[in-house]
Amino acid sequence: MMRSPQVRNGVVDTPSPSHFHSSVSVHKLRRFNILVIVFRFACFCFSLASALFMFTNSRRDDDLDQWHHFDAFRFVAVAGAIVALYSLFEVGASVWEISRGATVFPEVAQVWFDFGHDQVFAYLLLSAESAGTSLARSLKEIDTCTVNNAFCVQSDISIALGFAGFMFLGFSSLLSGFRVVSFIINGSRFHV
Repeated sequence: MMRSPQVRNGVVDTPSPSHFHSSVSVHKLRRFNILVIVFRFACFCFSLASALFMFTNSRRDDDLDQWHHFDAFRFVAVAGAIVALYSLFEVGASVWEISRGATVFPEVAQVWFDFGHDQVFAYLLLSAESAGTSLARSLKEIDTCTVNNAFCVQSDISIALGFAGFMFLGFSSLLSGFRVVSFIINGSRFHV
């Protein structure tokens, strides 16, 4: 719906193009928001699975091979849990935005909150998975994995799931970065 120009004090006041949304731009915005939800939900699933695989990685018959005895594996488990919680919050915020048409925080705060936290948590997850990968390789070199192969396999699965979570958080970070640039250029986080 387009407003007609109004005359105020002899000056024609035309509606700004940022208030006009065609049905095509509304559909683009809806697809963009759904893509954000998909990436954030995928990050939640992979990060949660990574954390759960690591939290449950212990063998009762061998007291030495338990995940909490290794700093890097503790880092993997906790980072996965933190990113899963953050991603769940962001999925909720995205659903809120689509259903209500408004952001949880004021728009400027939401833009920078999403982008900043995506960056911080992506680097947290990447560093945790890198530390876990290094430890897993070291355990294979000292024959720990030949004695207790199931422990090493479950650690590898947890690390791989964490890297997949990082990949989806990276995609989310690209989209939130796009919103920051749109906000800086247009004054709105929507590019339409």
